[in-house]
Amino acid sequence: MHPAFSVIFLTTLIGVGQGLFLALYTGQLYSVIKVLPAQDASSFYGYGSLLALVFLAAGLVASFFHLGHPERAWRSAAKWKTSWLSREVIVLPAFMVTTFIYAMIHISGWNPVLFALSDDFIVDLSLLVGALNTALAFALFICTAMIYACIKFLQEWATPLTVVNYTLLGMASGFALSTAFAAYVESDIIHFYGGWAIILTVFAFITRSAALIRNTKIKYKSNLSTAIGIRHTKITQKAQGSMGGSFNTREYFHGAKPLFFKSIKWVFLVLVFAVPVVLLSGALASNMFVLFALAFIVQYVGLIAERWFFFAQANHPQNLYYQTI
Repeated sequence: MHPAFSVIFLTTLIGVGQGLFLALYTGQLYSVIKVLPAQDASSFYGYGSLLALVFLAAGLVASFFHLGHPERAWRSAAKWKTSWLSREVIVLPAFMVTTFIYAMIHISGWNPVLFALSDDFIVDLSLLVGALNTALAFALFICTAMIYACIKFLQEWATPLTVVNYTLLGMASGFALSTAFAAYVESDIIHFYGGWAIILTVFAFITRSAALIRNTKIKYKSNLSTAIGIRHTKITQKAQGSMGGSFNTREYFHGAKPLFFKSIKWVFLVLVFAVPVVLLSGALASNMFVLFALAFIVQYVGLIAERWFFFAQANHPQNLYYQTI
């Protein structure tokens, strides 16, 4: 498939925003149960959530560049009963609004206690809103990934690993950013976030590698015979039927050179997984903010390459016919 950079930035940016919010809420929840020390509500949870909102908004803006008629974008939510895209269009704004409410509760300081589950576990408004937003975050991961995983004839995407990888990669990048943010505000839970960023990156490496291995062993259901409807044991295609390119050759094939296509896989494996783990490990040992920030930046650049490869690797069955230009 032809990778659209608007969709690449959409999926990676909102993934960072989702992961960052999940990191912040995890920190708050752990502080309530006395596993971690409590942080300043306004400067940490509040402004941290606004930072997550910036990434979500940037992803939303990027998505509009993929629309032929942006003024009709609201219509994309109409088929929510059957379309994962429509569900994403509904869940993303809901997640953004709830993230904003969560941030404003902490920044304004208006955070009334709702009830207590025990003497040590007191549930306030931010905790309840955060729980709802956590459900929306995971729902958004599922909706975004299922847009591609539900397409059965694109066999590279049609696997549960697509959902798993979207979730883990988003969480890994979000926790990497939360580590840099914690270092910037001089929080005392840097090692908690840094440790989880490394763990999530390692798990993401395992599942993404599993997807790569799976895709090398795919037995395609379509072949040149089924593509053109001619039953013959030996078919050789000499041309695609026209003198130049067409919509089919532009939108359903990445168009990159074979060497570039092969090398980009190793580029993202190094940038998304190997380098961030090394940088985070060094940063945790030295507590240098620059290394934390660099780990996130390198990983995000790698995610752009990873998402490009994800889209480009999908081999549309129509390419069996339009393989010779």
